[in-house]
Amino acid sequence: MRSLRLPRRPFAVPAWMALSGAIHALFPASKGYAHMTKHSLFTAVLMLAVAVPGTAALAHATLDVKSASAGSLRAALRVPHGCEGSPTVAVKLTIPEGVIGVKPAPKAGWTVTMTKGPYARAYDHFHGKVSEGVKEIVWRGGPLLDEHYDEFIFVGFVSDAFAPGDQVAFPVTQECEKGQLAWAEVAAPGVEARSLKYPAPVLKIVEKGDGKADKGGKAALTVGKAWARATPGGAKVGAGYLEIVNSTAAADQLLSASAPVAGKTEIHEMKDENGVMKMRALSDGLDIPAGSTVALQPGGLHLMFLDLPAPLTEGQTFDLTLTFKTAGTIIVPVTVGEVGAGKQADPHAHHH
Repeated sequence: MRSLRLPRRPFAVPAWMALSGAIHALFPASKGYAHMTKHSLFTAVLMLAVAVPGTAALAHATLDVKSASAGSLRAALRVPHGCEGSPTVAVKLTIPEGVIGVKPAPKAGWTVTMTKGPYARAYDHFHGKVSEGVKEIVWRGGPLLDEHYDEFIFVGFVSDAFAPGDQVAFPVTQECEKGQLAWAEVAAPGVEARSLKYPAPVLKIVEKGDGKADKGGKAALTVGKAWARATPGGAKVGAGYLEIVNSTAAADQLLSASAPVAGKTEIHEMKDENGVMKMRALSDGLDIPAGSTVALQPGGLHLMFLDLPAPLTEGQTFDLTLTFKTAGTIIVPVTVGEVGAGKQADPHAHHH
């Protein structure tokens, strides 16, 4: 199934960073930001303010993640426009059977309601089984103008009901002041989704990785030593680190990252330029040269976990999904170290 590429248009991004949490996440307590000059502090604040690039506005309602494996899921439903010019006032998302433990994120200016019901069968979920849960989410409010774009976030758990290769549809009904759009069409086998007028957002199920992009015993791209720094209460931003080893003879590129603990995950770079710490988001991805090891570590390359709904606590674990241009999707476990940690803190790190 091929994605439909259409022209992009920018949208306004609201202020979302808690400055103290962001600075704390980026600078260890030992060196901290006490030594920053006023100019460098201003630069850091400025970079934080502009680090979020405009997101592409798509013609169809879509999910921000295209694939997932069994386990934790964090996704954002993207609504790119209204109904033939009419503002959007409600968005209804139907949860497919087999996606369990769903929780919607609250959204300023919108009320959130959930419809719960029994599942077709009981599913394993962490330390027990669940037989009922959220079947539908409705965000109502706005209005979201036709010329604006927005996202509606939810988290959940992909159960063992699916097999790698399955295409899971999330039907959406978009209600507007005048009319509505039902994004509910699903492509039949052999039919391309681009031929549908109102396609439902689709999530492709992939095999859960173990930090390796190749299972054949040959040279591969691997990811290990993944950890994150615990955050203080109230912080909305966290930082993550890992190591990427490309043992192949071809260069690759890390395109994106996502984690269920954050509203958004970005790849960032920090550099000391003439005594001034500068940070920027790598919106075009991170190059992984052939035969190289690329380390994401404090003070340099790192992952930024944005819009944290809750603090990252020491000992906590979660799955991190990385998407590479060639290697594809790799899912690695992340362990949270102590606040201010500066060394690898994952006791279950993979050894390749």
